[in-house]
Amino acid sequence: MEWKGELEQVLAIRKLGNSIMDRRNFIGLLAAPLFLQQLKRSRKKNTDKQATTKFIYSQAMKRAHNEHWEKLPIGELMGNLGMLLLGTPYVGGTLEGDGPEVCRIDLTGLDCVTYFENVLCMARVAKKHKHTIQDFYNEVIFTRYRQGEIAGYTSRLHYTSDWISDNEAKHVVTDITPQLGGIPFPNRVSFMSANPKYYAPLVSDPALVNEIISIEQRLNSTPRTYIPKDKIADCEGALQTGDIIAIATSKAGLDYAHTGIIYKSNDGIAHLLHASLTKKKVILDVSISDYVKGVKSHTGITVVRPAEV
Repeated sequence: MEWKGELEQVLAIRKLGNSIMDRRNFIGLLAAPLFLQQLKRSRKKNTDKQATTKFIYSQAMKRAHNEHWEKLPIGELMGNLGMLLLGTPYVGGTLEGDGPEVCRIDLTGLDCVTYFENVLCMARVAKKHKHTIQDFYNEVIFTRYRQGEIAGYTSRLHYTSDWISDNEAKHVVTDITPQLGGIPFPNRVSFMSANPKYYAPLVSDPALVNEIISIEQRLNSTPRTYIPKDKIADCEGALQTGDIIAIATSKAGLDYAHTGIIYKSNDGIAHLLHASLTKKKVILDVSISDYVKGVKSHTGITVVRPAEV
């Protein structure tokens, strides 16, 4: 569903709140529209994206601290933080820039990957009882880069299957797809090496393409599982708020085409909470099974669950 203004958003949240797990979660949801109003005012006053990003982060962490969200399971904490970002504009390419690879964070505009990544990292920081912007950067570096260290462009986890494998090894997430009845996923990534023209660092340093090829070969030889689209509804009852969803695609050279977070209510509906390219902003959408069915090239999902910190 797409939110259509502040009044509609409040009414929708009230309706959803009738089936939310507990009163603390409902209070957090009711606060989301006010939070968004504050962010809109901040964006109008300040065109400095880094300053606004710091403001968004500080306000989200303040809300989490004041409402004691760090006491919630990490998945529910992610759900609350993710709802605070409803309406954030969809913006792609925020991780790219001139010069050597650095960790870039921009909460003023999010794509599907930076949305779930930032929500996960804010939740991990809160769970550790930390709060500074540097704590946040450190957490993003840990999850975004291979083995948690920046070592050039190819150390960034570009493919979602690479992100999943590396963050499983770092005990950030657990791939629960096999327990949900997942079947072997025919991973055949090759898009980056086949299309270096779309990636400025690969254009400026063609030698990096060989490194990308090695990464792709390793990913293609690593067993993965997924739940086919016609079986997703059967496992929705086992999904939890905060589960990270990677949506598999039939598009050549790619593993997953989209990502998001599950936001689940007691009526059993596992909503997809995500940065939507078509709606141009972060929205709370239909159930994950209905969402995947709505796109022909989507073939299924892989589900990873955030680990408690």
